[in-house]
Amino acid sequence: MDPKLEQLLAQLVHQRVADLYLLPTASDYRVLINLNGQRQALEVIPTVVANRWISHLKYRANMSVTEHRRPQAGALKLKVGQRIVDVRLSTVGDFRDRESMVVRFIYRLASQQYSLLIPAQWDELVRTTKVRGLILFAGPTGSGKTTTMYQLARELKDQVVMTIEDPVEIEEPAFLQLQVNELAGMGYQELIKVGLRHRPQVFIIGEIRDHQTATMAIQASLSGHLVMATVHARSARGVIARLRQLHIDEYEIEQSLSGIAYQRLLPTVDGQMAVLFDLLTGRENWQTVENQNGGKNGQQWQANLEKLVAAGKILPETQQQFQFG
Repeated sequence: MDPKLEQLLAQLVHQRVADLYLLPTASDYRVLINLNGQRQALEVIPTVVANRWISHLKYRANMSVTEHRRPQAGALKLKVGQRIVDVRLSTVGDFRDRESMVVRFIYRLASQQYSLLIPAQWDELVRTTKVRGLILFAGPTGSGKTTTMYQLARELKDQVVMTIEDPVEIEEPAFLQLQVNELAGMGYQELIKVGLRHRPQVFIIGEIRDHQTATMAIQASLSGHLVMATVHARSARGVIARLRQLHIDEYEIEQSLSGIAYQRLLPTVDGQMAVLFDLLTGRENWQTVENQNGGKNGQQWQANLEKLVAAGKILPETQQQFQFG
């Protein structure tokens, strides 16, 4: 491996960067990162160096090194010291055949490393999993949604847990893990159908992104399963609007939905990262969504941030940064 690339990757893992971007310009490449939900410019490198880095990473991820135009996706495991980090790669070429790459880092968290800013929120989430139904998780990429779902599933003793993801982000030997393969005709909907025949008690669905997947997840929850899934929304209340946008009717939302958790990873005063939730559970889901907040996180989120500053757990600058989620 190129020593500079090796050093860069180790540095990014140490900082717990979520994404690395290698983006072409007219004369060179920009290197950007996504850290704590914020996009930052890192440096500019020559095109020849960027192409070498991209080719090396593609080779390690079993991607076609000679294909520069068509989109490709790949995965590899990166060892930094004693840490193993799962890496997901995505490449595509522009109309000039200049290839761009996005590198996503997926950090494995042991139970003792999963930190919560307000532990009582975890207790509320665990109570929600005791009721069969649909629990939806929202938050930006890298906020730890998949880790949260896995942690909750691990606490459900003697349950058959099936995960359906694109791709599988966390390897868990105790779960039955299925991976989406669109080329083989095995999308989310098809795998959920397969899953129902295997009769698991718990489903983890990597992402609900269309009407069909949403409908299948709701049907699974209504048939007596606990279903946990992620959905794109900018707040807990925005999840309801997203379901409506996917043409799910009000009756199905009310009957299936047990809880919503919007989450962010916030930097603490000691330099660590910890999870803060904005939770909606029970009937509060649809009773509070039509309020004046306009899809933003509500008063409880703001109040929790204020309490965390007062308790000396986060800085006022962090409160300001995350005040809207």
